[in-house]
Amino acid sequence: MPRRITVFDTTLRDGEQAPANAMLPQQKLDIALRIEALGVDYIETGFPASSPSEFEATRLISENLTTARFVTFCRAVRQDVETAVTAGGAANHEVQVMATGSDMHLKYKRGITRKEAVDEVATTVAFARSLGVESVSVPIEDASRGEHDLLRAIMESAIEAGATCFVPGDTSGCMTPDQYGDLIAAMREWAPSPIRISTHCHDDFGLSLANAIAGLQAGADEVQATLGGIGERAGNTPLEELAALLAYKRDHLGLYTDIKTESLYEAYTALREVIRLEEPRNKAIFGTYAFGTAAGVHQQGVLRNPATYEYVEPAQFGRRRSILIGRHSGRSVLRYLLDRIGVEVDDDQLSELYRIHIAEREGGDCEDLEVLEARLAAELKNPAPALADS
Repeated sequence: MPRRITVFDTTLRDGEQAPANAMLPQQKLDIALRIEALGVDYIETGFPASSPSEFEATRLISENLTTARFVTFCRAVRQDVETAVTAGGAANHEVQVMATGSDMHLKYKRGITRKEAVDEVATTVAFARSLGVESVSVPIEDASRGEHDLLRAIMESAIEAGATCFVPGDTSGCMTPDQYGDLIAAMREWAPSPIRISTHCHDDFGLSLANAIAGLQAGADEVQATLGGIGERAGNTPLEELAALLAYKRDHLGLYTDIKTESLYEAYTALREVIRLEEPRNKAIFGTYAFGTAAGVHQQGVLRNPATYEYVEPAQFGRRRSILIGRHSGRSVLRYLLDRIGVEVDDDQLSELYRIHIAEREGGDCEDLEVLEARLAAELKNPAPALADS
């Protein structure tokens, strides 16, 4: 039977901390409620100890979520945890206590020893549990470049202190799917169920989704993702791509989510408006032309049966199909439109209409199929004398 995976949305934390993505507390609340309505299991509110704005966002979101658990990001510092619990309370709250997972980061970023790194996480996890927080996760930064003995020491010490989840971060986006799968498999062995393991992958090589899937196949329970894949540098695992892949490949992968795919684009559109993000042309699922075609050969197939070129159905993701008329379009699409409006022409007339309306049309940019249809109907239902006599 397919296995249900949980979805952890970090749009409001990792997504928001990328350049130009800052949001106000009320804006974060609006996006959080939209994300919750999609059916995600966890929503990360941000880093409450970092600023009054983050504190207020956590307070608002914690008071208004009804189905998802809210999550706060903390360093391995007691004061961060105390601030997070003050902002949102202990109920329905997962506290994340960040661990440092590689010798590179210990030496060049933190300036602490391995023992100090292990001890600070265990101490902070225990403190969070003492405040009544039942779910404490440990995201391990730079785990993808971490030595296994260090990672295992962090995990075993944190489990003893009360940790319930681990998140091996491919923080620099350096791994391939087989490498990340091997890392998850090792961690799964060190931390058997019911300890939860979640993926956190960055897209520097364009492999964040592939790595997340490899992690799930190796035993992870959850994926951390963001709407549109926003996040540090090249971004994170895109929520919509994860949902689409598992919707179509559920049986093949043996995995599924409860994400309501038809509402994803609406939530993404609201996010784009808040952070003033331009819509990309060719991004999977959310791209302007993700479900559009301007090539004549493709258009001929799509008009007869959309499945010829559409494996992913636009309506399932709140999108619509677009056939765009331009210089790469063929005469078949013109014939199709003439049939729709009930106008018959011979081959010479068809060629002339093609020249005027497609090949040599002023401007040269693509236009929507319906726009051309309306123009043809207006002209040919009341044809000019020259055309009528020809």
